[in-house]
Amino acid sequence: MASSSTSDHFVMLHLGLGSFHRAHQAVYMHHLRQTGDTRWSLAGGNTRPDMPETMAALAAQGGAYTLETVTPQNVRSYERIESIRQIIPYEASLAGLIDVGAQANTRIISFTVTEAGYYLDPQDQLDMRAPDLAADLVRAQNGQPGSCIYAALTAILRERMHRAAGPVTLLNCDNLRHNGDKVRKGLLSFIGLLNDPAFLQWVTANTGYPNAMVDRITPRPAPELRARVSDATGTDDGASIMGESFIQWVIEDNFCAGRPDWKQVGVQMVASVAPFEEAKIRLLNATHSCIAWAGTLAGYTYIHEGTHDARIRKMAFDYVTTDVMPCLDTPEAPCPLDLAAYRDTVLDRFGNPAIQDTNQRVAADGFSKIPGFMAPTVRECLAAGRSMDAVAMLPALFLAFLQRWHQGKLAYVYQDQAMDAAVAHTICNAADPVLALASHTVFWGELAGDVRLVAALRRAADRVAQFEKEAA
Repeated sequence: MASSSTSDHFVMLHLGLGSFHRAHQAVYMHHLRQTGDTRWSLAGGNTRPDMPETMAALAAQGGAYTLETVTPQNVRSYERIESIRQIIPYEASLAGLIDVGAQANTRIISFTVTEAGYYLDPQDQLDMRAPDLAADLVRAQNGQPGSCIYAALTAILRERMHRAAGPVTLLNCDNLRHNGDKVRKGLLSFIGLLNDPAFLQWVTANTGYPNAMVDRITPRPAPELRARVSDATGTDDGASIMGESFIQWVIEDNFCAGRPDWKQVGVQMVASVAPFEEAKIRLLNATHSCIAWAGTLAGYTYIHEGTHDARIRKMAFDYVTTDVMPCLDTPEAPCPLDLAAYRDTVLDRFGNPAIQDTNQRVAADGFSKIPGFMAPTVRECLAAGRSMDAVAMLPALFLAFLQRWHQGKLAYVYQDQAMDAAVAHTICNAADPVLALASHTVFWGELAGDVRLVAALRRAADRVAQFEKEAA
């Protein structure tokens, strides 16, 4: 429920002050405060020494910054966002974050760390083979903070328990299916390895984890954005950001210590976020990756260029229409969303040339996107006995993309938090790379090596090879 007190002041602490948080959650909070409801504000900082220039600019500007919003018709508007009332400087000790997170009036701790930052294997178990996660576990066992989300939350919650600061909601704002459930499972598993049953019991009893779905295309700020903001507003803003005009936030109304009255500013508070997040992950996120990988192979720089290429647009359209929509809308479980309209809106958004969203940004983290965004459709198509030829194009595009990376032929640096470079090179070096990709358990779980999967990926790889030949 929304907080009912009119006198108390509550804080939502956000971990990860990148562009997306500042174009999304912070905007909703700003709009709520603009209505006169100033009971809630944001504090924020990073668990790693990221984006030092932006953090310095935010600190110098008192947490305020300019948001440039761009419509599909290339109409630009500018808004000063002032909901982040406290910028917490980075310290390796995370002392500032721990202090704010452990204060009794901090009732929500939210975070954006990308899909790969949760270190989950195909069974949603913690992947302790990840070196930084394993190192953070050792630090936590020794009572020290760490930079991964579980270690940072552990340090904050330990201090919160010590101060008897009461319950707190942990709000995941990443593109992760069942994101609240997964962070709960991951965090409690991490804490369970600390051999501190009293702390584990306290965290279990004093934290809430609503699932949520977030949506707004927010490209990395282009070099010319600062000058454009200055020309339009007269303000030299070193922390300005840009986003599309579309924005959506759907949250399960399951908060254990109160929440802002977000309904007043358009946030959808629902009993279950499942149909919204499934549609968004499969129709938007997976399609985005499809266009980025195919666009890169075709020599494009920006997402809108690939979206306006009829061949690439057809790959994305067919993937959604032929394979995804029959999975999400069945006689037994009809979807409450108009999936065809959602598909068309997504493609229109991707085609907005004013956004200037790069293939480099969207193509990142394929090793977490294949299992998270695409494998479920593969699994459901095979279980229903339907063709999976349309969805097979996406991992086949990624394999061709990965081969370019392997050969040093990408036009940009590829970033993938979940990728083990040695494993990726091994797949590309295999005598049969398609079979190697289809047999990788991190991607496919129990389907790894399935003859139907292998056959579909071979057919798709042939089509991708023809596409590359035509694009050359």
